Amino acid sequence: MSDANVMTHLLDRLAEAGVEKLFGVPGDFTLAMLDDVEAHPSIEWVGCANELGAGYAADGYARLRGLGAVCTTFGVGELSAINAIAGAYAEHVPVIHIVGAPTTATQAAARATHHTLGDGDFHHFARMTAEVTHAQAELTAENAVDEIDRVIRQTLAARRPGYLVIPADVAKAPVPEPTHPPVEEAPLTAAGVLEQLRDAVRGELATARSIALLAGVLVQRMGAEPALHDVLALGIPHAVTLWGRRVVDESSPHYLGPYIGAVSTPETCAAIEDADVLIAVGVQFTDLMSGFFSQRLPARTIEITPGSVHLGLRTFEPIEMSDALEVLRDALAESDVVGRSAPDGGTPDPAVVADAEAVGATDGPLDQTGLWNAVAAHLQAGDVVIADQGTSFYGMGTHRMPTGVTFMGQPLWAAIGYTLPALLGAALAAPERRPIVLIGDGAAQLTIAELGTLIRNRVPAIVLVVNNSGYTVERAIHGLTEAYNDIAAWNWTALVSAFDPNGFAHPFTARTADEVSAAFAGHADRGGLTFIEAVVPPLDVPPLLAALAEQASRANSSSHD
Repeated sequence: MSDANVMTHLLDRLAEAGVEKLFGVPGDFTLAMLDDVEAHPSIEWVGCANELGAGYAADGYARLRGLGAVCTTFGVGELSAINAIAGAYAEHVPVIHIVGAPTTATQAAARATHHTLGDGDFHHFARMTAEVTHAQAELTAENAVDEIDRVIRQTLAARRPGYLVIPADVAKAPVPEPTHPPVEEAPLTAAGVLEQLRDAVRGELATARSIALLAGVLVQRMGAEPALHDVLALGIPHAVTLWGRRVVDESSPHYLGPYIGAVSTPETCAAIEDADVLIAVGVQFTDLMSGFFSQRLPARTIEITPGSVHLGLRTFEPIEMSDALEVLRDALAESDVVGRSAPDGGTPDPAVVADAEAVGATDGPLDQTGLWNAVAAHLQAGDVVIADQGTSFYGMGTHRMPTGVTFMGQPLWAAIGYTLPALLGAALAAPERRPIVLIGDGAAQLTIAELGTLIRNRVPAIVLVVNNSGYTVERAIHGLTEAYNDIAAWNWTALVSAFDPNGFAHPFTARTADEVSAAFAGHADRGGLTFIEAVVPPLDVPPLLAALAEQASRANSSSHD
């Protein structure tokens, strides 16, 4: 028998899967478990201000590292985090939620214990969480080793959250030395399916007059970006969904821009919708990402999804997305359809790509256009940019970004406030990259407490808060001047000082594009965290958001007709 217990075995398995940070908030049912975290050689505890922020941080970490983990106490803690777990489920992000629970004896006695509903039922919260997790287990000393491996394996395979409940006594129960290898994902592709797909794709391309490709977020979630880039290297014209920003190199001359249904530019619309054959890879359309379901894809579409390929009435499965893309690349290389296809994206449209010199010359009052041009002009290769729902996400939606930039958001779950804690996780997942968060003032008020966690962990981030005095994205949809879209006025720069008594953070208020640019330009020399309060008019919105808001208002109104 080794000295390992259930908790140390779980930590070892998480470490073997690439996890180095465990986010959370301590509680009395987890304290002894956290002693094992403190002693673990590979995993570091990152204490957050609240469980929701910890869950968002684990989500941001997982998006860059492939798996994240959050630990909360039973009941009150796990329910505070459940919104983050639901968002990870909706957005296909693998996060393991570890819950420390009352002892098995306490549960067996059905006692009215704190953090419960007082009715002796200790399974309420597991039943709630089952709706927003892919794999779940309530551990015992007997099942822990097998169940830990099962939940981690299924979480990785589905790219959706897993849930482990560990009673306090079970966490300390001894386990034998593992006799089987670390958790590994089993290969998905079935024997013979690749050749069937190869023949079908060759036949489809043989009669194609033109071709284009549309990529979405699931390419990144399934780890298929390298395979996609091999396909795009052939010179095929391609676009992305807004949700799938940065799964392609947007500096490529073959990049067409974002496809957002009827809200797209006419050139992008024509290239995608008029292609004789369209390849759709990892695409999931949502209301906000499709101009409220206004997409019009060609009848001849090769749809590559996680686990399957759909070509007309035929479905090929099971097949890994990367394997399907390899088949596609070989078939395209044999065909001359790429050369017959529509012209590529060419030179970026100056209307949607920032000009650094023009931005530097702008000294008038800051507006949404000047703000996002200034931000785009100062992005660098390798940056991690996380934009909150609202003016931040849609303000950056049409700007091309340098090679190697990762652009993250949460457009399906669309929980405002997500990005500030998510930046904490992303920054700790990739400390060599410059982290930037773009967030509205209303969203920031929901999760601003994690600014203290960023400072405590000495994350040299750029945090830009758009101060437009309320929920401008909601104003654009309905209630332009109504009081319910207002928020409390905060002194943002003074708030930064309150979170940071030691001077790690440097706060700025920017009222012109020049001042935004200066704050960005001086970040590296200053060191530490740069906090920018960007003051813009309350009723000013980016053009893309205005177009989407108009369609949202129309859709919401028509639902009652």
